[in-house]
Amino acid sequence: MHDHSSLDDYDWPTCVAPRCGRQLWVAEAGRLACRPCEDKTLARIRELPALFKRLDTTAALMRGARRMGGGTSGSKTPPVPPRLEVLALVGPGGVAARLSAIEDSWRAVLGWTVASWRGSPAQAVPQLVRFLADNLLWACSSYEEVGQDIDEITKLHGECAAIVADERKPGRVQIGACPAPVEDARCGQALTASAASHRVRCGTCGARWETLGEWRELRAAQEQVIAEAAGVAA
Repeated sequence: MHDHSSLDDYDWPTCVAPRCGRQLWVAEAGRLACRPCEDKTLARIRELPALFKRLDTTAALMRGARRMGGGTSGSKTPPVPPRLEVLALVGPGGVAARLSAIEDSWRAVLGWTVASWRGSPAQAVPQLVRFLADNLLWACSSYEEVGQDIDEITKLHGECAAIVADERKPGRVQIGACPAPVEDARCGQALTASAASHRVRCGTCGARWETLGEWRELRAAQEQVIAEAAGVAA
């Protein structure tokens, strides 16, 4: 007769990822995080560069939308409202810094040189992602704190993805009058834009501004029209 007491008392290992906790398969013996969590985390890591690029483009749009020269309280070219969560993710302490903290901790445990900061966040993110993707299997197998890092990557991916998804159906805001010349006057049609794209088209005269550089030209032209109007009024 077999004694099953030892099996009954055995505390089967579970995945260390906070949002998982399932029992590891026999084939996963010796691992800390289960293979499904590794696969999901790898997919999220690989999606981060594209998500970051989208957020960085939105942040650039916001910077380009600021009134040149400060304007006056009566300016008719209000900027696209800043999305603070976007600026937080693309700036210091954002995506690049949070990924870098994970890389640094992995390098320290591996005994590798801690990499120095790699230029701007936009330059750093692809390199950080490459390192984490290349070493994720090691972390899931051997790094005791990997559960926290999987949770952080999940949160970071979720924050980025939620903003990008929200911007696919954004509300539009007024960004001032169309400054395009029409015969001997200016068009003057009210223009709208969204934080999801820097493309602007006037529905009246058909003028278009389709690149970030052209967006800045639009802003400059609008400021010039306001300055000219102020000069006439004076």
